[in-house]
Amino acid sequence: MQYLLLIHDDETEWPRLAEHEQSDIIAEYVALTAELRESGAYLGSNRLQPTTTASTVRVRDGDQVVTDGPFAETKEQLGGYYLIEAESLDEALEWAGKIPTARSGSIEVRPVAPVPAEVSAG
Repeated sequence: MQYLLLIHDDETEWPRLAEHEQSDIIAEYVALTAELRESGAYLGSNRLQPTTTASTVRVRDGDQVVTDGPFAETKEQLGGYYLIEAESLDEALEWAGKIPTARSGSIEVRPVAPVPAEVSAG
């Protein structure tokens, strides 16, 4: 089963870290990604740009409205994700606990709902 590990943290904290602290955290992410790849669990990952670069789209009564930024102001923002293959939720939770940001933010673990082949082909 596929799981999306959504990485949430306070994005204002990153620039406050010393350069060596940022380098250490990046090295942890590189090591985790290598471990995921070696295990065969890795399907993909990306780091997201800050919420200041985001746009939110809503369609109401047929009109599209675009606003700057995320939909809601929250203490933690979505900063990136891992898409993994895991045998169970417990295994996915174990991987989530290895993500460095779990120490300062939170990792949301969501099973991916497969799209039926006839829908995705069409």
